[in-house]
Amino acid sequence: ISSCLSRLTGIFPFSVAELTVVALAIFSLVQIIRGVIALVKKPLEFLRACPRGIGKIALVLVLVYVGFYMLWGLNYSRLSFADISGLPVEPGSAEELAELALALTERANYLREQVDEDERGVMTLSSGIRQMFAQAEIGYQRAADIYPELGGKYGPPKGVFLSRYWSYTGISGMYFPFTAEANVNIHIPHFMLPATAAHEMAHQRGFAREDEANFLSYLACSLHPRVDFQYSGTVLALNNAMNALYRADKEAYTTVRKLYCDGLNRDLKDWQAYWEQFEGPVQQLSTDINDSYLKANRQQDGVKSYGRMVDLLLAEFRQAQDQGN
Repeated sequence: ISSCLSRLTGIFPFSVAELTVVALAIFSLVQIIRGVIALVKKPLEFLRACPRGIGKIALVLVLVYVGFYMLWGLNYSRLSFADISGLPVEPGSAEELAELALALTERANYLREQVDEDERGVMTLSSGIRQMFAQAEIGYQRAADIYPELGGKYGPPKGVFLSRYWSYTGISGMYFPFTAEANVNIHIPHFMLPATAAHEMAHQRGFAREDEANFLSYLACSLHPRVDFQYSGTVLALNNAMNALYRADKEAYTTVRKLYCDGLNRDLKDWQAYWEQFEGPVQQLSTDINDSYLKANRQQDGVKSYGRMVDLLLAEFRQAQDQGN
């Protein structure tokens, strides 16, 4: 269903999801204003019409709820990617985690030397954002050769026109199940755009869990022929691995962190500075809502579930080592 819907909405060069949300917001505002006017002018008629109006709202909410689970929500109950792929996911030791972080750091440093920079010395895409979106599918096409479940035809990722204002929520991407679109905040620093697009594309393919979508983003970006995709996915994986290493062994974390090249440090500093300008109550409210949403859909760790990507990274790391030996 999502494949057909995604290809249909993919015909349009803009985000149908964004248009839908904006239109609903305007419609709701107009209805509220009309209701207030009716309450002031004809309070008795307004009160008599309330039960019917509440009934209509309840019916719409029920239809949205059922539609959400038919189009998307059921994916939270599917087999995990680890079960589907056969990756041997097991807890890793601090030493193994440090080895993973070191390997990702070395790869990130190597790739950083090959990407383009802007006048500030910060990574920039080698082509425009629209072309990057058009080529994002290549990574999943290659990943499907290894894991057929990642194949299929879908519409391309789409940039959100109101991305700057979206940043106040602290969100860099969102999958909208009613249009099956992978929506991306195109106002964020370039070095995380390919990984964000690939993350939302994982949701298109029915992988609902955030930790799995992060891993699939890393996988698709790593297999992509473009170096800016490879760098973006590697940094995503590195950030997750380093967060886990910090909790497990702060001394090892400090040792690995000192190995970051200057370019990588500039990119990370730019990323932090970008989000700091949008900090506030809106971002906190958005985080709380997202946390509650994830917990309501069987991701009991809430927003912390993003960190469980490391188990999949370790499994792939072990597999690569075994094949190397």
